[in-house]
Amino acid sequence: MSSPALQLEEHRVALTGHCYRMLGSPVDADDAVQETMVRAWRNLDGFDARSSLRTWLYRIATNVCLDALSERSHRERPMESGPQGSVDDGLETRPRAHWLEPIPDARAIPADVDPAKAVMLRQSIRLAFVAALQHLPPKQRAALLLTEVLDCSAAEVAATLETSTASVNSALQRARATLASREVGDAPGSLSDIQSTLVDRYMAAFERFDVDALTSLMREDAVLCMPPYTLWLRGREAIHAWMSGRGSGCRNSRIFRTAACGSPAFIQYREGGKQPWAVVILELSDDRVAGITSFLDTETLFPVFGFPAKLVA
Repeated sequence: MSSPALQLEEHRVALTGHCYRMLGSPVDADDAVQETMVRAWRNLDGFDARSSLRTWLYRIATNVCLDALSERSHRERPMESGPQGSVDDGLETRPRAHWLEPIPDARAIPADVDPAKAVMLRQSIRLAFVAALQHLPPKQRAALLLTEVLDCSAAEVAATLETSTASVNSALQRARATLASREVGDAPGSLSDIQSTLVDRYMAAFERFDVDALTSLMREDAVLCMPPYTLWLRGREAIHAWMSGRGSGCRNSRIFRTAACGSPAFIQYREGGKQPWAVVILELSDDRVAGITSFLDTETLFPVFGFPAKLVA
């Protein structure tokens, strides 16, 4: 039998995924999981095994997240911060805590889950879904995630939230109605062969910085955004104009493929690798790129993704 410390540690990735869905930030999720582990270790002698260790840990983690959410506003994407912009608009920024942030799939999805569960977990960390969650009051968010992602019963959720089963069911009804009104969209559990080829073509075109080729792979109504900037653009024409003009500094970039928020993604360094620049997530719709989000806070995010501040020559 493994030691208590190891038993706790075995749940770290799953707990990180849960805390990320609650908080919308991998850094905040890591902090919440660390606090969860500390509380669990201090109270391990009092764990009476009436519930599973997994359920007990999720209960602690959920309440750590609820405590954190009582002190901050929700995170969002640029498309929710203001109206569609144009290539000539100024570049206004918001603090890091304002924005939804990406998480590597490997930090949020346990490697040992069965394939069907892995598909569901990837879908539950998609940017659109986590952004929609941010519009739920914290306890509704927790109730929805505990039941629909983590398969907890209404009674278990009621115990976690210290409320009644009827209140949980009412919260779930309201949460589902709110999500139904948001543009969450559908996403496949895994990339089709056509989509895998699409991502390969997109990355090759990006390395060449062939703007015509890049935009030809996008939907007509594709969206580009670049947190921490509030500016966001819609449409191939606007994105082409941006990339050909103010975004042309991305020419001669080096990129490295990864997976984040249940989507294909890549790490970008500009100037041939000298300048860390972005974590770029591609949102796909059928055989086209529907969204490109370049997260520019490299100081925070590159360590999360395990990439250095500067490539070795």
